[in-house]
Amino acid sequence: MREKPFSKFQILANVSMLIWTLIVILPFLLLLMSSITDENTLVAHGYSFFPGKFSFAAYTYIFKAGDKIIKSYGVSILVTIVGTALNVLLSALMAYPLSVKNLPGRKLLNFFVFFTMLFNGGIVPSYLMWSGVFHIKDSMWAQLLPNFLLSAWNVMMIRTYFLTSIPESLYEAAEIDGAPQIKIFSSIVIPLGKPILVTMGTFAGLTYWNDWTNGLYYIVKNKDLYNVQNLLNQMISNIQYLATSQNSNVTAAAGSIPSTAIQMAIAFVAILPIMLIFPMFQKYYSKGLTLGGVKG
Repeated sequence: MREKPFSKFQILANVSMLIWTLIVILPFLLLLMSSITDENTLVAHGYSFFPGKFSFAAYTYIFKAGDKIIKSYGVSILVTIVGTALNVLLSALMAYPLSVKNLPGRKLLNFFVFFTMLFNGGIVPSYLMWSGVFHIKDSMWAQLLPNFLLSAWNVMMIRTYFLTSIPESLYEAAEIDGAPQIKIFSSIVIPLGKPILVTMGTFAGLTYWNDWTNGLYYIVKNKDLYNVQNLLNQMISNIQYLATSQNSNVTAAAGSIPSTAIQMAIAFVAILPIMLIFPMFQKYYSKGLTLGGVKG
């Protein structure tokens, strides 16, 4: 059977996607190559995909931290997993009643959720509340609770998906069979809402993994609770301090540190796990965002 030739549109679409893929991939490749480039070569010739001299001194410096790196990765993994699970669960629990059309006061509740997308108390009131009322400083809760545990945007996206993608007849049939709301939620809403829940969960996971502000604000004494972003940020601060110190001995020591390459290596080490995990859930993104973005 003779195959149909590609149409002009298909060729154009393939070329466009190839260009877009290169635009996405090349910065990461440049980041990797810069992190394994000799510091003097990097300073003299700038960033290059084909460095004149390779060096792994930046990674040697980072992994000298040893146990600290392992602990920080452990904190990041734990916080990301627990925080993502709680974020998705709480978002779904809030979104489900908002998607029930005959819920009394539904419009008012939707307004309250939407209002928080536009206005918030700010950093100082939040800090006073979390540290003075809930006393989460220097605890694992400091990495979990503030800012990211529940997102109004996630709730609205999930609510819209439930409204537009789950037939109302399923709810009615379950209610006729005498199923309680928790049974409807666990047996109908969660399985059918998997695309949007995975999509929103991925965004929440990215947010938790990349966060460094909670550790900066609330982790003061117990540095063992630093996540990988906090630890790497601390390394950058230490390098900058050494480079700007007035002490000649300290300045001389700083001169032997590949500071530019280290910054590239730190960025690559921080994003590598996400780059490996992200494609695993790719099949859910298109469906979850497309259907979840339809106005309900």
